[in-house]
Amino acid sequence: MAHHYLDTVFTSDVRAAQKRFYGREQALPPSPGPDALGPDEAAFIAEADSFYLGSVNTDGWPYVQHRGGPRGFLRVLDPHTLAFADLGGNRQIVSAGNVIANDRVALFIMHYPRRQRLKLLGHASFVPAADAPELSAQLAPPELAPRLVERICRIRVVGFDWNCPKYITPRFTAAEVEEALAPLRERVAALESALQDAGLPPPV
Repeated sequence: MAHHYLDTVFTSDVRAAQKRFYGREQALPPSPGPDALGPDEAAFIAEADSFYLGSVNTDGWPYVQHRGGPRGFLRVLDPHTLAFADLGGNRQIVSAGNVIANDRVALFIMHYPRRQRLKLLGHASFVPAADAPELSAQLAPPELAPRLVERICRIRVVGFDWNCPKYITPRFTAAEVEEALAPLRERVAALESALQDAGLPPPV
């Protein structure tokens, strides 16, 4: 089990709040170093088609950005490193600017149908795609032109934690809904064909 995440977020202020509202602090297990991503985390990340990225600017204000792409666009390079291709967009690059002064970031990766959430903390860096051509080619979404990759973001994972499913509202993508409806559409088509073969009018 990964413990470094809790050791990082349970600051003295957090523990004081726990004691104030619940009467005691949560006990922390030993945490010798950064949490290593395992097979379960790697498989979950490989399925993700989006995540939320949080950073903090030099004035102390938090910033949360949604990142989306094809499944697997966020890659596990090794048990301690994530990376993704930063594509050309509105040219605000707020996250890339924030990590220049403070490279600490937080990620929320959601699987709404299964009501699962993986939280990660790490240190992020953005480098021009031209400075890492091999990695840029590896991370570029296959259906997009490689020239759209402007930067590569690497995240050195400090810790992670799985949340319980409570209060996560199930949501489904258009592709997931279509996949679920496909057998029903096929069944309806078969029944309509049978009615036609029997000379009966189709249902209204």
